[in-house]
Amino acid sequence: MNSIKKLGVLFLLFAFCKLSAQQYAVPEYIKVSNERASKIVEKLALNNKQKETAVTNIIAEQFRDLSKIQDARDTEIKKVKDDSSLAKEKQNKKIDKLKTNADKSIDKLHKSYLKKLGTQLNEAKITEVKDGMTYGVLPVTVTAYNDMIPTLTKEEKEYIYKALVEARELAMDGGSSKEKHAWFGKYKGRINNYLSKRGYDLTKEREGWNKRIAEREKNKKKE
Repeated sequence: MNSIKKLGVLFLLFAFCKLSAQQYAVPEYIKVSNERASKIVEKLALNNKQKETAVTNIIAEQFRDLSKIQDARDTEIKKVKDDSSLAKEKQNKKIDKLKTNADKSIDKLHKSYLKKLGTQLNEAKITEVKDGMTYGVLPVTVTAYNDMIPTLTKEEKEYIYKALVEARELAMDGGSSKEKHAWFGKYKGRINNYLSKRGYDLTKEREGWNKRIAEREKNKKKE
């Protein structure tokens, strides 16, 4: 009987802790996701309070829905890794399946999210939202490549832009700043390989670029 009572107490304690987490952690995350979304929407300059609220809610909900999928995936992956009864090969298969299923859910969510944004914003504003969710890495990187290599052809510029657009779509669904930047890093690697094959010496191009930047800074100080 004492054992049953002890189990009952432990169950109630667990239930209380879970309830407490729901009461405090969830509202806090809602607040954080709303604040993140508001910062993105503020830069859109929509000048329409109703539309601003609607877009903020769509973006904030996307942040939360992404976290639900990613957190559930990571929790299950941890369980698999902690299961010492499973051989490494079986662990890897289970983990790969969990990642694949999560990726499918994220891809579906991504498409649904863009449709929702499309009910409130035009393509130009949706692009601004995408840049807002990915720290503006795309426009900054495009400008950097064009400045570093002034002799880029139209074809090369298009390749760079399209590669970074693809990176941005993937980075939008990243669960952290590190993950978002990692996607851009991966695609910048592809761009660099492409440019090298086109005959560019990126080391020399970068050295020349750094000299030009230094020269500009000197000229600014003189003014």
